[in-house]
Amino acid sequence: MKKKKLILIGNGMAGINCIEEILKNNPNMFDITVFGSEPHFNYNRIMLSTVLQGGTKVEDITLHNRAWYDSNGIKLYTGETVVKVDPDKKVIRTDKDREVSYDKLIFATGSVPFVLPIPGADKEGVVSFRTIEDCQKMINISKNHKKAIVIGGGLLGLEAARGLLNLGMEVDVVHIANYLMERQLDQTAAKMLQQELEKQGMNFLLEKETEEIIGDSRVEGLRFKDGSIVSADAVVMAVGVRPNVQMAKDSGLETNRAIVVNDYLQTSIPDIYAVGECVEHRGMVYGLVKPLYEQGRILAKHICGIEENGYQGSTLSTQLKISGVDVFSVGQFHADETSKTITQYDELAGIYKKIVLKEDKVIGSVMFGDTKAGNKLLDMISKQKVITDEEKMFVLQSSSQDSQVAAMEQTDLICNCNGVTKGTIIEACQSQELTTAEEVKKCTKASSACGGCKPLVTDLLAYMQSEDFDEVIEKETLCGCTTLTDEEIVTEMQLRSLHSINEVMHELKWRTEDGCPTCRPALQYYLGMIYPEYETKQESLFINERMNATRQADGTYSLTPQMYGGLTNAEELRKVADVVEKYQIPNVAITSEQRLHLTGVRKEDLESIWKDLDLPLSSTYGNTVQNIKTCIGETVCKCDKHDALRLAVQIEKKTDYLTTPYRVKMGISSCMHNGAGSTTKDIGIIQFDRGWEVYVGGSSGRNARTGQLLCVAETEQEVYEIIIGFIQYYRETAKYAERSWEWIDRINLLHIREVLFDSELRQQLIEALESDSYQNKQVLLSNK
Repeated sequence: MKKKKLILIGNGMAGINCIEEILKNNPNMFDITVFGSEPHFNYNRIMLSTVLQGGTKVEDITLHNRAWYDSNGIKLYTGETVVKVDPDKKVIRTDKDREVSYDKLIFATGSVPFVLPIPGADKEGVVSFRTIEDCQKMINISKNHKKAIVIGGGLLGLEAARGLLNLGMEVDVVHIANYLMERQLDQTAAKMLQQELEKQGMNFLLEKETEEIIGDSRVEGLRFKDGSIVSADAVVMAVGVRPNVQMAKDSGLETNRAIVVNDYLQTSIPDIYAVGECVEHRGMVYGLVKPLYEQGRILAKHICGIEENGYQGSTLSTQLKISGVDVFSVGQFHADETSKTITQYDELAGIYKKIVLKEDKVIGSVMFGDTKAGNKLLDMISKQKVITDEEKMFVLQSSSQDSQVAAMEQTDLICNCNGVTKGTIIEACQSQELTTAEEVKKCTKASSACGGCKPLVTDLLAYMQSEDFDEVIEKETLCGCTTLTDEEIVTEMQLRSLHSINEVMHELKWRTEDGCPTCRPALQYYLGMIYPEYETKQESLFINERMNATRQADGTYSLTPQMYGGLTNAEELRKVADVVEKYQIPNVAITSEQRLHLTGVRKEDLESIWKDLDLPLSSTYGNTVQNIKTCIGETVCKCDKHDALRLAVQIEKKTDYLTTPYRVKMGISSCMHNGAGSTTKDIGIIQFDRGWEVYVGGSSGRNARTGQLLCVAETEQEVYEIIIGFIQYYRETAKYAERSWEWIDRINLLHIREVLFDSELRQQLIEALESDSYQNKQVLLSNK
């Protein structure tokens, strides 16, 4: 199939990260062309300050060299700027009169430094701090001049000041606010930072608003609006950046503060996307690495045709090392009347920690000096988790190696920007014998973005080499026939478009030619989830036979006529009675789900019985949604049962013959008497005077488990949608043979709530289940 033409405008971190994700998802889908205004390969802009400070060279911060572009068949034009996009003709034009056509186009034009509109801003000696060329200008200035002023007390300004100090210059930092980094730190942390930086040689002029840059043709100093003057040989503008959107605006794209996109990073013009600092999503413009990489992953899946829920926005956090000092902030770190704080302040040790809580849930934090619990706090905020006393101690205790890295769960994030967990790094180190932070970065990408997690990576490596380390990552493969996990197999099935069990086993190099009883049904299930129309004659007959008749130990079969909600009528009962009498079926029982169960059926009678019954047969065998147990109230309870029975019938009809990772048992109790035992089912519903309680993850087996309360729904329609959405999300994200409670423990109940309470996501799940249910029933009907 002919490849589509994809053009990326911008050779920065966000855009190239998105290209990497596209290559992971479908490496053969696009012919890719990249235009970059700077004369460099893709580099880590966040690490520019280390180049300015003299600690690294430009080559050290290069993320992708020429060999990477060539090996992936990417055409790269450096030092060439796209100046116009013609959406009608689907072509771009550059400042070198090059014209290139596209099928898909991605804007990743980033941002440009903001220059204060003041007199003298165009004088010699005024520079910005945004590119490699800016670094070189400052290095050249330092060779002949000694006094510099940095305008801006934010992160960029402080990094520039540190670099100028290293170059031997005297540095004043001018800031309009009354304390540094007011967007990332509270006043206490900011004052501690200021004191530390003053020890390093910086001088701060706070609450100063620049009126004019004075001098003739060259900078000689600043005049402030209060009339005071300070001398200088150079001025570095580090007062912020603005999204680079003028060309997009001129080309007809909708812009506001930045290029306006939807949840799939689509712009207002078809086939044109945008990612990174040039993007405005739901009114937000992001400038941090993690949100931009999250955007890139969503865009890549969408453009490759992989179903995705869309970008929902990001929780902002900052974890940085400024001139050797660790700082961290996340969420709402200023307390108000609705919140409470936990504060630890050790002035002697230079450590400050503040956690902001609302209803015992972490909503924000700021830390100075010891920030190793930052990712833990970010995870708590993302999951809206109630903080325990043990977790409070973990965050507040001093960060010895043992108390921090060793105490982290293997699922905890080390690198927040790239989503790299502790377990991922341990597994990489053990399987590939990695021993240095640089090797870990190349293998896992941990610390390759902002670099804030590098100390944690280093501590983890030290812990792994200590006598206390005893953690081993055992890769949980699907079975002994393969070295791949369930997740890896499903990913490869999608990437390689594998449509049958034999194809999967051949392409993924199965150790055994025909597989085993563990992997064959698992592969069949995954194929059915990826391709709802999936069907082969042999496999469909297998499903048809087992769903309609279950073979017993003595060689006979059992049948269970479907009676939705446990309800029946005279006509159905008469059919069953006639069949029992005609074929001399020896045993008829009533199951715990109020169904008639016919056992002792001879194999040679099956076809005739199916024909005479002419009733749907319940799918009591295999991993399906089982018959719902209802509460008729034959004993003490006299509560109204109609609503509960109606709901049971509605859910059963929708989930009939629906395959699941493991069999799903359900109970619907019509009142608080809980006659259906709903609290010990995979899904249980109890009706009460104000609505419906929904419990999930219960089990009535040998080791009984009480279900967890998922939600309280007010209406019958709402509880129906919640249940259908829950079942489909379980089908889509659980491993084969993983029970509902195991799945809930693995992915977290709070996360499931977030998905199901989002009306748009819930509707997508319902539509997906309805489509799968229709396909299943069509397969069964075609085989009768």
